[in-house]
Amino acid sequence: MSDIIDTLHREGCSCVIACGDSVTLCRERGVADLLRLLDTSPATLKGAAVADKVVGKGAAALMMLGGVKAVYADVVSRPALDLFAMSDIDVGYGRRVDNIINRAGTGICPVESLCAGCRTAADCLPLIRKFIFENSINHQS
Repeated sequence: MSDIIDTLHREGCSCVIACGDSVTLCRERGVADLLRLLDTSPATLKGAAVADKVVGKGAAALMMLGGVKAVYADVVSRPALDLFAMSDIDVGYGRRVDNIINRAGTGICPVESLCAGCRTAADCLPLIRKFIFENSINHQS
């Protein structure tokens, strides 16, 4: 795990995923990379170790659904830790916060807010899909 944590900080990426001999560097914001991998390359997540800068409840849900085995987060939210507690994922972190804050610093992250009422990782998935889809449409207009 220390190798991928070092890579996370050295490369300045948002997330590093190691599965077997394969290492994937993610550079998109938020949960977009995790959702894309879950949809198009699920083997990348299955059994993987992940080092991530920020893990909120949405990212935790996608990691759980992808079958990740170990996670390190520089910053993790309490809702993410509560969700991870329903899994057998080994979780480590640098700092725990009540909620992930949005990029503007004006409130809770939109994905964290969307997933707030969800009881399971599966409950989060359609909300995250809709959010990512709507935001990709808005950025193309």
